[in-house]
Amino acid sequence: MARNVPTELLRSFVAIVEAGSMAQATETIFLTQSALSLQMKRLEDMLQQKLFRRDGRRLLLTATGEELVTYARQLLALNDRIMQNLGQQTDPEPITVGMVQDFADTILPDVLGRFRLEHPRARLIVRVGGTVELLDLFDRSRLDLVLCLGQHGDRPGASCDTVGHDRMVWLGDPANTEREEIPLVLLEPPCRFRDAALRTLGQAGRDYRIMLETPNLPALRAGVRGGLGISCRTRRFAAAEDLPVLPASALPDVPEIETVLVRRNDASDVVHDLGDLLAEAAGNK
Repeated sequence: MARNVPTELLRSFVAIVEAGSMAQATETIFLTQSALSLQMKRLEDMLQQKLFRRDGRRLLLTATGEELVTYARQLLALNDRIMQNLGQQTDPEPITVGMVQDFADTILPDVLGRFRLEHPRARLIVRVGGTVELLDLFDRSRLDLVLCLGQHGDRPGASCDTVGHDRMVWLGDPANTEREEIPLVLLEPPCRFRDAALRTLGQAGRDYRIMLETPNLPALRAGVRGGLGISCRTRRFAAAEDLPVLPASALPDVPEIETVLVRRNDASDVVHDLGDLLAEAAGNK
């Protein structure tokens, strides 16, 4: 007689693989680590195969585990498609989106309006933050999509597509460019804009002094608007915040920065539809 593998065991198995550990997987499937461990023992007993092996503190897949994860993803995707298309309509799981402030203030309203017309029942959770923070949440399976700035390497099981480029610009009071030391208002590291500003001024031999350093953009905006110093960001961000852009001749040119959309390869069609809308909007300057 054929035996069925419970989908809840496969879902937990895939969550552990994608999170990298049982401890991290607890954040996405809301089971305790001991419950997950019992589920994996049950799954191994059903298959009469070991799925994981220990390498020091790391939890690695066996050859059987590597093969199972491919089948499990296919089966879960089919299960979810059946429930979505044929099951009794219930509130769908929310799509979690992360993006940097540059896009939250500019393209997000139009994208949300277009997405609502295509998927009126879809639920969204939007998180605005820095690129490094958002990619960390994505790696921990807390976000389905991330629209960020700058290349940060490939991610297993995900696509990282460059969907546009923005020119960085200097922002602030032109009078500050005439000082012997350029006063700067910057985000705390890690920050691509901070790195670009310091590198560009250093290569040009211009002295500078950091007058304000902050982890958040509202304080940076206040510093620029208050004339405390100069900063750099994208032209898109400057227009959205009505911040003064310095003439091109005022300081050495800062480089372009890539706009990158990160999404899971096995995401639902609805998630991919939202990703396509974000990519299209981010590529239009």
